[in-house]
Amino acid sequence: MVNSTMVTGQRLCRHSLAALAIALCCGLIVGCADQKPVFYGNQSGGTQAAVRKCESQAREHGLSYSDSNRVARQSAENGAVGAAGGAVAGAIYGNAGHGAAAGAAGGVVTGLTHALLKQHQPSPIYRRYVNRCLRDRGYQPIGWH
Repeated sequence: MVNSTMVTGQRLCRHSLAALAIALCCGLIVGCADQKPVFYGNQSGGTQAAVRKCESQAREHGLSYSDSNRVARQSAENGAVGAAGGAVAGAIYGNAGHGAAAGAAGGVVTGLTHALLKQHQPSPIYRRYVNRCLRDRGYQPIGWH
């Protein structure tokens, strides 16, 4: 005889894996291009070389374009929040364990998707370093795109 709890758990696992696969595909579809500084006015001469130099300097000082721990951290945080919310909902409807598992899976997928969609944005400190370097060279960065 098949235990209904086991069947529900297997369905939950399959749905979680499908959601994770969809999240990964969305992250890849969004694009792989890193953002670059945008300049005020008619500053076009030498900007690409200046950006490359400033980015190189940032890396020499130990800064990286993206925060590699962000994906894991956001996924874990959202998983914990989802588990808590799922446990409450599950307790209301009679099974806190299944609710917590479903909430955790949904939270992890949400966190992973969010992090993947933002992965091509520079970390704030990297962006500030490059902007400062460019301003020191006479350029006027106004944002990143």
